[in-house]
Parts: sequence; C-alpha cells; structure tokens
Amino acid sequence: MSGFKSLELSQGWQFRDASDSSLEAWRSVRNVPTVVHLDLIQHSVIPDPFVGMNELQVQWVGERDWIYRVEFVSPKLEAGQRCDLLFEGLDTIASVKLNGEPILKSDNMFITHRVDITKHLVPGSGNVMTLDILFESALLCGRERVKQHPEHRFITHQTEAGRSSVRKAGYHWGWDWGPILMTAGPWRPVRLETYTARVEDVWVESEVSQDLKSCRGRLKAQVSESSGCTIHFKILLLSRVLFESEVNATGDGFAETEFVIEDPALWYPRGYGRQDLHEICVKLIDNNHEVQHEVSKLTGFRSVELVQEKDQHGQSFFFRINGIDTFAGGSCWIPGDSFLPRMTPDKYRKWLELLLEGNQNMIRIWGGGIFEPSAFYSTCDELGILVWQDFMFACASYPTYPSFLSSIEEEARVNVKHLRHHPSIVIYAGSNEDYQIQEKYHLDYNFETDKDPQSWLKSTFPARYIYEYLLPKVVEEESPATPYHPTSPWGGGKHSSDPTIGDIHQWNIWHGTMLPYQNFPEVGGRFVSEFGMEAFPHRATIEKFIEDEDEMYPQSLTMDFHNKARDHERRLGTYILENFRVKSDFQSYVHLSQIAQADAMKFAYQGWRRQWGHGRLCGGALVWQLNDCWPTTSWAVVDYYLRKKPAFYVISRTLKPIAVGVSRAHKEWTSGHAKPAESTRYELWAVTSHLKPIRAMLSLRFISIQTGADVQPEVSYEVVLVPNGTTEIASGDLSLKETDAFVLTATLSVDGQIISRDLDWPQPYKYLSFRDRGLEVKYLSAENVLSITARKPVKGLVFEETDGIWLQDNGIDIVPGYKQIIAVRGIRSSSDIPCWTYIGDDSL
Repeated sequence: MSGFKSLELSQGWQFRDASDSSLEAWRSVRNVPTVVHLDLIQHSVIPDPFVGMNELQVQWVGERDWIYRVEFVSPKLEAGQRCDLLFEGLDTIASVKLNGEPILKSDNMFITHRVDITKHLVPGSGNVMTLDILFESALLCGRERVKQHPEHRFITHQTEAGRSSVRKAGYHWGWDWGPILMTAGPWRPVRLETYTARVEDVWVESEVSQDLKSCRGRLKAQVSESSGCTIHFKILLLSRVLFESEVNATGDGFAETEFVIEDPALWYPRGYGRQDLHEICVKLIDNNHEVQHEVSKLTGFRSVELVQEKDQHGQSFFFRINGIDTFAGGSCWIPGDSFLPRMTPDKYRKWLELLLEGNQNMIRIWGGGIFEPSAFYSTCDELGILVWQDFMFACASYPTYPSFLSSIEEEARVNVKHLRHHPSIVIYAGSNEDYQIQEKYHLDYNFETDKDPQSWLKSTFPARYIYEYLLPKVVEEESPATPYHPTSPWGGGKHSSDPTIGDIHQWNIWHGTMLPYQNFPEVGGRFVSEFGMEAFPHRATIEKFIEDEDEMYPQSLTMDFHNKARDHERRLGTYILENFRVKSDFQSYVHLSQIAQADAMKFAYQGWRRQWGHGRLCGGALVWQLNDCWPTTSWAVVDYYLRKKPAFYVISRTLKPIAVGVSRAHKEWTSGHAKPAESTRYELWAVTSHLKPIRAMLSLRFISIQTGADVQPEVSYEVVLVPNGTTEIASGDLSLKETDAFVLTATLSVDGQIISRDLDWPQPYKYLSFRDRGLEVKYLSAENVLSITARKPVKGLVFEETDGIWLQDNGIDIVPGYKQIIAVRGIRSSSDIPCWTYIGDDSL
C-alpha cells in the first residue's frame, strides 16, 4: 500500500475576467498562491496601485468576477486509495468545478476545504483533469447581502456596510491606514493529495505543575481510517526521545495517550528563559506494519494565566507565564501587504525579528486582518514572542443569521485547531472594538442581568452571541488552556474606556479629545492594547509612491491620498504646531512628524512600564501599529519597506531589560492665560524585567540647553533594583527662576558600564533655541560605529533610513560630556553616512 503523497498545484494556472469567454481572454499566472491584482499587474493590465493615486484606477477589479483554471494529470490510485483536493484558502466567494462538475462552494476566506474527488477521476492514469474556480465579487456580494437581511442593522465603520456580511479580510475594504483593494483568487496553496489513510490532526493538552518540576498531559490524534491501524506517538527534544507510546485508534479514528515528563524544558517569552520546543511526532501504521502517514509539530510546554484579580486599582490584567508576571511591551500587527501572497516566510521572519531588535515581547494580531500562516506563529514560537490573537471581527455590528453563524463556527474551530500547538499564543480575543460600536449606537447590552444567549440573538446587538457564547465555547472545546477575552477593548461588561478593568484603547490622544501626548502616562489603563501617533515615513519610502517631483511637499494631493486617516492633517498639524517651531520644507516637516511620534511613544511606554512596578497598575502596552500594508503615512513605527521610524528606537530603549527614567512635571501651555512655570518637580526611577536584584549606579545631570554647562552639580545614587518591577530613586523640586532652561540627563550603570540613559526636556520645544549645537558625527571604521558628540544638547538627531544600511539606534538626543556610539552595517567610509538632521538644524 502506498503512503500519503501531496502535490502543490502552483504552476500552469490561467485566469480571465468571467465576463469575457473568448479564448484570447485567458492569461497566464506566474504562481499560485496569488490574487487577481498581482496577475493583472504582471500583464500590465493595471498599474501598481501603491504608486501615486493609481489605487483609484483599479477599483473596477473588485467589481468583476474572475475565473482561475489549471489542468493536472489524474493520479493513478491503488486499491483502497482516495484522492483529495485541498484548498488552503480561497478569496472569497468561490465556486469550484472539476471537469465541469461542481465540487465546492465557499464564501469564507479563512476556512480550509478538503474535497474528496476520487469518484471524479477517470480510471487509469494520464487523463487530464480541468479545475475551474469562479471568484465572484465580494464587494457586490456584500452589498447584496445587506439588502437580503433587512432584519439586521448593518453598522460598519470603514467604508462599506457589506463588509460585515462577508468573511473576508476587513482591511481589503479599506481602513484608515490602508487602500481599498478588493482582491480575489486562490490566496493560499491548492494541493492534490492521495492516500489510503492520513493523520488529520495532532494536538497535545498539557499542564505544567505549579513548581515547574513536571509536565503531564495527553497526546491526541484524529485519523481518517482506523480499521486495523495503530498510532505511534513520540515526544522529542533536540532529537532525544522523551516519551513514546503506541495505541489503537477507536472506531471513529481517535487515539490518545497519557504522558508525564519530569523536569521539563519549558518555553518562556523572550528575556525570561529559553524557548525550548518539543517535537510531537505521530505515525499512522496499518495492519501490515507500514507507515501510511507521519505528521510532526513543534510545541512548547508552559503555563499561561491571564491574571484578573481585584486590587487597589480595580482589577488587574496581565499575563503570568510559568509563574512569572510578565509585562507585555509590544505592537499591534496588521496584514503585512494588501496583496497577501507577497508575504513570504522570509519576510515574516524579518518583521518578527524587528520585535527582538526592539526589545518587544508581544504582537497583537488585529481582527480586521487574517489568521496568519504557520510561518508567522512558528517564528514567534522560536523567538519567544507572545501572541495576542483576535478573531476576525472589527469595528462593526455583525449579523447572526443561521448560515453566517455556521460559517463563523467552522472558521473559528478550523483556525483554533490549526493554532493550538503554538506556545506563543497566550490569548484569544473575540473582536476588535465591536463593543465600542454597541456603545456609540446605544445597542442593547445588559451584561449583569441578561445572561441568556438566545435573547442576545433577538437584540439590537446580536453579535454578543458570537463573542460571549460561540467563540468562548469553541476555545474551551479546542484549546481549553488558552485564555479568552470577549473583545478588545473590554472589561467585565463595563464601559470600554474604564481604566480600572480589562484592556483599553487609548485614542483620546490623536483621536477623541486630542489630549497632549505628554499626558500618555496619566491616561493609561490596566492593559493598553491600542494607542498611537502618526508620522511620515522616511523620504526613501515617499519617493517610492511619489513620481512627480511637484508633489513632493507635505500638503500635496498625493501625500494626502497616502494617508487614509480622517482629519489626519488637522490632527498631525496640531501636534506639530503645539510642540515645535514649524518649518515648511519637506524634509523638516517629515522630521518633525517623526519626532512628535517618537516623543509620544516615549511618554507612553516609559510611563506605563513604570506603572508595572506600582502594583501591576499597567500590565502591558501595544502600540498601534507596528507595520503598514502599503507605503503610506500612518501610525506605524516601521513602514511598508521595513524602514524604521525614530519611534521604533525609542520603544526599544524604554523596553530594555534595565532602563532608567527621568521626568519633570510639565505645565499646560495651550490653556488660556498660560504663563511660564516658576518651578517644577522631577522624578528619577529605574525599571527592570530581571528576576533577581541588581546593583546599579544612577547619575543625574542638569545641563543648560543654551550653553551646555551644568546648571547645578551632578548627583549620584547607588541602589539595588527591585526585581521585575520599578525602583523609585529620587524626586525633588526645582526652581526655574533665573536659570537657563535645562535638560535632565540620567544614566544607569552596572559594573561601571552605562547600559541605559534618558533625557527629559522642557516642553514645548518651540520655546527653546537650538542654534549652534556643535554636533559632530564621525565614522570609526575600525569599530564600524558612528561616534557622535555635541557641545550643547541636541534634540532628535535622525539619520535617514536607506536600503543597505542598518543602524543600531536612531532618533537620539545628545548632551555634552557623553560620546554616543552607534553600531552600523553597510557603511564603509564617512561619505556613506546617511543624511541627518535634528531639531533646529539650520542647514535645512
């Protein structure tokens, strides 16, 4: 008997507009997976929608139906064998025919379909089979479904109401950071598989003892054929067998076995321990003792708790991994491209390695995107990155008619099963901001008294049934050890902005009341899972989407078109105008926007991480957003081309394992009758994620911005840092009368080596003079570093990020008496140093 064989059908495809049935309409497809826009670009039918305003020229693509076709040779089957077509992802409204006979209909982009085509094969071998997939317009389908369901009030933020009726990535309809590009096509692999029997699923349910000395659990497998079959289970660590067992499958193809591992090698998030991964290997052996199919998965053993306990601040919200309280400092993730087949495993790795470079330990997969491919989660497992996984619902009141609920349940079950072996996934959340829709439109919701799921279906907020009944039921049945959270943000049925419970999205800075970004530390919550500040990308990225030099200015039509946020110019302009002396040239404006974003991130991450040590007041901070799906101006701290904005580096500095912080009280200067403050209060502290006390030396200087001289003597403190928390070092009042404006400069040293520094400037910068800084940048070839010094304090030194050059740090402040050293790659001489500027740079 022959074993399992799988052939990816990636070559030989054609496609055409479904309305054009002529032979000439067929065009070749370079490769599957694909989507129609990529194939139309390949044939020069449409321009690159990422350039200029070309997005407008390709809207017709999403309004058409498209057909994809491939021919393959019918496999020769032996007695007892079957043949399947496996569709790992069809985008989205798809009808599949084999030799003209319907074999599948799908209207859910997130579901994998397996179709038995054995009876469709022509006996023998060498016969050519024709596979056709019709992709109908998801855009038009959504509009039609809204008409078909007048019983539901379709409230859908971000472009079209029909978005919430179609199980397709929400961002394809356009978002406030992304274009409207309604893709269609076989967006994930299509495979032809033959077998007699196969392993359908392998999973493990385990529990680590409280003392971490043992791990016990059950290995489980589901197989397609159990007659006379045995299942061989094995657990390996670095090729060493830790456990193995052989059992017979039950009549319905299920097999399980118990295991115990003493002194287990555990999986930890980065910075807290090793990321040991165990291989779970399962073999399906027939009654002739032949292996028919073998499947292995890598998993990690660890305990995870979402700690939500009453405390002096309300109710906590933080993660405890293997008994260790873990501050989650990280980012929110949107799909990495508008055209998903472009996202290769290598590209995912580059993105996720940025988190390590940036000292981040969590990524939140946002609910308007996709369940990411295996390569994403496997890389997170390997690198020790915690994953917050939203289900795919965002910013809408979703319908709950029976066929829709059925599709959602299948989608949830398929994806939780697919993901449950990944130790990096530590939480599932039901949706993104859907309860804010409930609040804004006053939809029915009584958390305390209405506990009947059937009544929710009859309310004006029927999607509550999805988030508080259907999805938690699926998670409990398929991945019971993983915490579930009804939505983000959410806190025990209270208002989503309640800072004392659950997680919050803090958008009163940028959106809402547009508070000063200096207020970030005061407007946090128990876990801040969204917040942000926009910034322009680097010029090298702007040049990718602006071809007309006349459009190369901040307020140009093309620049506005490549910023999808509502009121973006008004909001970004306000934050720049309130804080900086405004220059109108393009490079200066780009730079000011980036420093505004960087400073905002410093106030947020530094303040909230400090609160971690104050009774776990804040359990985590996830910036909106890490990345972009196209070249644009947005809240991303790294742009589409993986060019890092200064904010990325600021986050990295604030999330170092040991970091010093210094701040002063900033008097509001935009209120009426504002006058200069006569005094201020400063505070000095240090934070650490290390689990043992650390002896450190801290110093604090007070440096004149005008002269570069110290306005009062330096003070030093020798302290022992509190493990996994905050150590408050010093505080005091400072007179601002008859003294130069000064910058507070703090350093933290361990064993005589400065490992962290922080500066606090008077606010706003527009009141300060930055003339004649005496800044000097040198390239030291022997050490392959940049050496930077200044005679007077320098704010916001930014090197242009360009291809082929890597910088260890950027967006930095320089003060006299310290030489800043930045490791670099790609620089061979002083002439290779990227262009740079700083606040008040008179050379621009």
